[in-house]
Amino acid sequence: MRFVFFKTPKPKEFNFYPRYYDPKKEEIERRRAARGLKGNLSRHETLRLQMSKRWKKGEVDPGNKGITKLIVYGFYVLFIFGSIYLILFTDFVEKLLLLFGLTNN
Repeated sequence: MRFVFFKTPKPKEFNFYPRYYDPKKEEIERRRAARGLKGNLSRHETLRLQMSKRWKKGEVDPGNKGITKLIVYGFYVLFIFGSIYLILFTDFVEKLLLLFGLTNN
């Protein structure tokens, strides 16, 4: 490597050639690829579209979130009331303490 004092190197050139972009055509191509028809999308874009479809399959429908929450909260309430019933209205706790030898009866 050669050192030259008081002389700066020229920057690298950047050549950018813009291409024509048609958003309607892009959308049509994406729809064709989503349906499985042959489109003019690149391999990279096709792969990205397939991945997004696969990820969306695992998502829960937003309309069912309320029902799911209701069911989960129902199980919590049943668990809490069932525990209270076992502790207060049965001799389950006494038998459990006897089993572990913590009380003398």
